[in-house]
Amino acid sequence: MIGLDTNVLVRYLAQDDATQSAHATRIIERQLTERNPGFISLVTIAETVRVLARLYGLSNREVAAAVERILQAETLLVQNEQQAFTAMIALKTGTGSFSDALICALGDWAGCTATLTFDEKAKRL
Repeated sequence: MIGLDTNVLVRYLAQDDATQSAHATRIIERQLTERNPGFISLVTIAETVRVLARLYGLSNREVAAAVERILQAETLLVQNEQQAFTAMIALKTGTGSFSDALICALGDWAGCTATLTFDEKAKRL
């Protein structure tokens, strides 16, 4: 298994740098396999969501579509995949931010009965 950092994932998704995007594409599409997948941590996926939204100006739906592609890739292994999927759905449907939904989903996964917050938007989750 090979760990992937945010910049590799973003270059692959954005295809905005000729050299780095080509290298990221070779890694993800040719070097990684189901037996030797790329590992994406929750930190990496959360950073990727933030970069795509803030730096690239993608809409929530576009960011959710990118996350969905990552989750569906057979050569990528996402940490806590089900919780990342739950957060992607919240982003896609507009019911919450990716990070807030991920915090909630991870709390559920850990057995929390509630997640306390002062964030009014996050309380909806």
